Amino acid sequence: MADELFCKVVSVVIKCRDCEDRRTNVRLTVETRSSTNPVHKKDLIVRLSDDKDPFFLYNLTLGEEDFQSLKNQQGLLVEFSAFPQRFIDLLEQCILEQDKAVPRFLLQLLTSSSVPDSAPANLNIIETNPFKHLTHLSLKLLAGNDSDVKKYLATCIQNLKLENSSLKDKLQQTQEDLSKRLCVTQQALSEKCKELDKLRNEWTSQTSLLTSKHTQEITAEREKALQIQTQCQFQYEHQKKELEASSSKTIQHLESRVNELESINKDLTERKYKSESCIRELKSKLSGMEEECHRTKQEVTSLRRENATLDSECHEKEKLINQYKTRTAVLEQEVKDKEQVVTRSVNACESVQEHKKKLEESLEQKQLQTGKLEATVKSLSEELIKANEIIKKLQTDMKKLIEKIKIKNAVTMQQEKLMGEKDHILEKDRAELSNLKHTLKMKEEELVKLKEQLDNTMEKLEEGKQLLKTNENVISWLNKQLNENKITALQGVQALYEIPASVKAVNAASNLGVMQNSQVRFHLNSASGSSPEPRHLPSTSTPIAPPTSSDPVGLDMKYLKKNSSVPIRGPKNGNGTSTSLVLNAKPTLTKSGSSPILSAYFPGQQPRLPAN
Repeated sequence: MADELFCKVVSVVIKCRDCEDRRTNVRLTVETRSSTNPVHKKDLIVRLSDDKDPFFLYNLTLGEEDFQSLKNQQGLLVEFSAFPQRFIDLLEQCILEQDKAVPRFLLQLLTSSSVPDSAPANLNIIETNPFKHLTHLSLKLLAGNDSDVKKYLATCIQNLKLENSSLKDKLQQTQEDLSKRLCVTQQALSEKCKELDKLRNEWTSQTSLLTSKHTQEITAEREKALQIQTQCQFQYEHQKKELEASSSKTIQHLESRVNELESINKDLTERKYKSESCIRELKSKLSGMEEECHRTKQEVTSLRRENATLDSECHEKEKLINQYKTRTAVLEQEVKDKEQVVTRSVNACESVQEHKKKLEESLEQKQLQTGKLEATVKSLSEELIKANEIIKKLQTDMKKLIEKIKIKNAVTMQQEKLMGEKDHILEKDRAELSNLKHTLKMKEEELVKLKEQLDNTMEKLEEGKQLLKTNENVISWLNKQLNENKITALQGVQALYEIPASVKAVNAASNLGVMQNSQVRFHLNSASGSSPEPRHLPSTSTPIAPPTSSDPVGLDMKYLKKNSSVPIRGPKNGNGTSTSLVLNAKPTLTKSGSSPILSAYFPGQQPRLPAN
């Protein structure tokens, strides 16, 4: 698929080795072609052709890989996706400038010969200025061979055929439309002609009536005009006599006025001669003053230039001073933050306190040094203000300006030396502050490790206390149960035991909650292995088989594990061997990250901890 982005006739300067430079109009087309087989690719096609010369053809196909090499060679700053639009913008600039006598942007085609052959040509977009010709972009185009020219001519013929067919269709449509319009207009014309004949007849009748009326009116108006004319003549003669009398009076008055003006004119001519002599003298003085003024203006311009350079230097130095102030403020803020961290860590470790005191002493020294630096900066700013005042005074005192400028240059040189020394001192301060920061970080890491070790030891202590208390409670309860089981075994009574297993694991330090109530069932089997019917007690419990003297009395073997277990010896059975009970206390995870405590004799149930 090919999309046409640009197709216009552009003026191009063609440069050849064999012939002179010439300017011609060439059609430049820019297209994008995308292909999906075998990989999705997008190429940019640039074509140069001449509408008058069909054999003039130059082509360029630019892919993404080729564009990367072009970008590296010519130092382009755009990507391949934005390159076509930027290229078209440059072409538009060339089109806008091509009609001017000295264009700013122009297109140039460099070829080895005037006849297109297999040799490549360079299309350059050049920006011209009085100093240099800058080449924004240079594309290497290949001249079209026979196959390319044939393909190009075939596409041109195909386009012409399509245009011809479309024009024929348009012509037929326009002919049909025009024929229909002709019929309609002819019908309208016949109707309008009929209406025109009617209007002409009416117009002739009306004109005859109007002419008769107008003749009558004209005769009446003529009679009225004669009467008015006689009246106007009488009034005119009367006004003429009055005007003659008034004009004679005004003439007499003007003659007396003229005599007065002649006397005044004589006085003015004498004054004029005197003023002309004065003007000549003043002109001579003015010419001398202008020469002096011109000299003073030249001196003022030179001094203003020097003043501007001094102001720029002062402004740059003020910027540097402000930068140093901001850096010192940042350093002071960082020092304050570190002081707070050090004060918090004093309570934890005495060694850190001693180190902190040393750091505070060094920081106070640094603050004193920064205060001194600020004082020097203030003195420098005051000196700069005084220098500006001196420059203003120099504008009025033109003779003393050169000496004062020399003094100012000496002062600025001293200031530059002072600034270099201050920069060296600031670099030393920065290095010392970086070392202090590093030592503070090391101490903070040591404090964090110590706190973690303390937390781990405290958690282990709490877990040990809880395990001890639960083990003591379970041992006491098991002793009671074993005693009761001995008595019942001797009497031979079958019974069902309901054992409340709500052992409270209470920790006085952490105030842990009450463990969940659960029931433990002991199965006492008879010697023959028979299972008698269970008997229910008043409480809601499940039936349990009665014990026998032959079976061991105690907990199930699944509780006998090695992980943090406490073995407890039970009563001896008939064979003389003693049954052993094992307390399994598996810890579960608590809030602090350590494992919480399970029930000592019910591993499936966990104690509920109170919410902190």
